[in-house]
Amino acid sequence: MASSDSAIQVTEDAAPDATTTAAITAGTTTTTQQLTIAPVVDKTLSIAANLAQLLPTGTVLVFQSLAPSFARHGVCYATNRYLTVAFMVASVASCTFFAVTDSLLGGDGKLYYGLATLNGFLVLNYDGPEEERNQVFAGVDLASYKLRVVDYVHVVFTVLMFLSVAFGDAMIQKCLFPDAAASATEVLVNLPLGVGVVSTLVFVVFPTTRRGIGYTNAIVAINN
Repeated sequence: MASSDSAIQVTEDAAPDATTTAAITAGTTTTTQQLTIAPVVDKTLSIAANLAQLLPTGTVLVFQSLAPSFARHGVCYATNRYLTVAFMVASVASCTFFAVTDSLLGGDGKLYYGLATLNGFLVLNYDGPEEERNQVFAGVDLASYKLRVVDYVHVVFTVLMFLSVAFGDAMIQKCLFPDAAASATEVLVNLPLGVGVVSTLVFVVFPTTRRGIGYTNAIVAINN
């Protein structure tokens, strides 16, 4: 009789109760959901990283560093809103400027940066004697660096990308749109992803050979 009771006790201890089964099922479901969400998160981060590479690095870093102070971490007074808007306008102007810059190698082997103009190329960092200027750039066709239609396309989409990134920032949203509806906030959050995809397609269809100031492709392109 004792052995029978012992067998029954062992069987009851071995059989999992309903709570344990539910916990195991819930844990399995959570793990499955995490595995499903992980690729989506990775894809989102990948698009965001590609979007950042299409913008001038210096402008983006300065904006990300100073925006919290200008926007007062989302708790804005009227003055903070004006400062934030002015800062964004200055950043847009910076993106526009850097989008039409380029670089070249002079005859002296040095790297020179400049601004593409309607008629040619304005070198910005040449500090040598003027009488040697023609010799340094004698083997370079500066007229070939002038503004083209593709440059205007890149300027427009660079500005759009920057604005989408700026308005996608939670602090900027709370500062400039404190009473925005949930649907409007959702649009601002997902806007950088959409603009990034469209801009990437446009840059693929209309590629540029410019290696401008502040862009991550400048050193790689020159070394190659």
